[in-house]
Amino acid sequence: MPHLLTQLFRWGPAAALLILGLLGAGSPATAQPTGASESTTDSTLVLTLDDALRVGLERSYGLRGARLDIQNADAQIREAWGQLYPELSLSGSYTRNVQTANPFAGSDVTGLFGGGNATSWVAFNERARQSGAETISFGEFQRRRQQGRQAAGVTPGGGGNPFGVDNQFSSGLSLRQTLFSQSAFAAVQGARQLQNVNQLGLDRERQALVDSVRGAFYGALLAQEQARVARQSVERTKKTLADIRRQVEEGTTPKYQRLSTDVELSNLQTQRVQAENRADLAREQLKLALALPMDRPIALEGSLAVENPDPRLDLTVARATQQAFQHRPDLEQARQNIELREVDKNTVRAQYLPTVSAVANFDYTGGVPDDRSQTLSNPTDPFDFSVRERGFFHTDFWNPSLNVGLQLSWTLFDGFQRESQIQQREVAVRRAELQREQQRAAVQLGIEQSLRTLRAAYQRLQAQEQNVETAELNYEYTRRRVENGVSSRLELREASSQLDESRLNRLQAIHDYLRARSALERAMGVPLSEDSAFQRVAGSPRP
Repeated sequence: MPHLLTQLFRWGPAAALLILGLLGAGSPATAQPTGASESTTDSTLVLTLDDALRVGLERSYGLRGARLDIQNADAQIREAWGQLYPELSLSGSYTRNVQTANPFAGSDVTGLFGGGNATSWVAFNERARQSGAETISFGEFQRRRQQGRQAAGVTPGGGGNPFGVDNQFSSGLSLRQTLFSQSAFAAVQGARQLQNVNQLGLDRERQALVDSVRGAFYGALLAQEQARVARQSVERTKKTLADIRRQVEEGTTPKYQRLSTDVELSNLQTQRVQAENRADLAREQLKLALALPMDRPIALEGSLAVENPDPRLDLTVARATQQAFQHRPDLEQARQNIELREVDKNTVRAQYLPTVSAVANFDYTGGVPDDRSQTLSNPTDPFDFSVRERGFFHTDFWNPSLNVGLQLSWTLFDGFQRESQIQQREVAVRRAELQREQQRAAVQLGIEQSLRTLRAAYQRLQAQEQNVETAELNYEYTRRRVENGVSSRLELREASSQLDESRLNRLQAIHDYLRARSALERAMGVPLSEDSAFQRVAGSPRP
């Protein structure tokens, strides 16, 4: 294989990488979270604390929901800007007039339009007198015109609506551009402010997630160590029971000690099963916190340990509170929430100002009859007619129109609604200020409690460390006395029980101390960038 690699790279790095990629393409790879190692035999995901933090920051349900809030805020910003962009709308309609009523039925409307060709008859006779020709009666004039229409193939219509059209079309294109709208400007500002508030919420969610993942990981480690101590206790008791049985058979130890040890072993085995079950449940809780599939087996890599000395123990309340005020995103979120309420109030106040828009409308209407023939008369001969056929899109049927202008909208009086809305927004501003003040006091109290808890946990840890050393020394001393025949097996069992209890108490003390330290960091709002273990993930959150 080394010889093959050497030969490949002689051909060039690009060719070598290409061939190696093709050779490895047939080997399936199982996708896994960044930084986590995975066994190739049982597909068990092995997690360290740093791995768990990375996985949580990538897959957490809460963080994904917070990122969706930011995306929603981006959409709201675009929506707010949409009020200032041009608005273009298109409309159209078609109407088929199956039957229309004559609006002039029952009225002498013909008198309004010339008395039923009376004007044309008068004009004809006047021209005839001037030229010396014979004049005719009105009835004769009407008869001759009718003959002319029949000769031209014109069929006279009657009844109905003389203004009705069989097919009506209407289309319009409207353009509106807002020139001035203080409400729209305030809406854009409010959407941006909301985006900042949501971003701060995401930052705080990250800090809370780190504390939650640490707690789940420490809890799983504690349960795992408790199960290990329980197994060690069972193994020691089994060895003790074997020795006691041999001594009972030799007659050097009474039988009741064997029975007592049997009962003790049975109890310890029950405790071991319970401890292992708690360890399994703790790992399931960790998978839930990391948003991992519940059927995915995981294994923990690491141990409960405390750095000594811990610089956090030297923090004062004033210094820790000052850092919290500087780094807690939720405090900055509370401050910006006040500004958001102010923007909301300005949005309502902007309703006192007018809105000015430029508008342009283009309309294209058409009235197309089914019978598109047109009767033409000879201007020199009132009895001579002709018929012309027009197409569907003839200019006689279609009419365009275009208009532009400015529109001003200004509500001068609305029944004091705006005044009431502004008062409500002012109350919301004061409420936000009150909430921020209360939150700052709560942060200071939380810092004090977290420091007390951390120092108390450290004192318990120191006491348990000393207690474990004493219990180990006592067990070793008792074991040697038993080997020398000076002490009894009962004393050894008691020393073993004390050793197990002291070790469990120490593990619990370490867990409590680590949890108290993580809670203090959360209360102080320690920036994620200060933790090099997951600085990359925290510095570049995925959308």
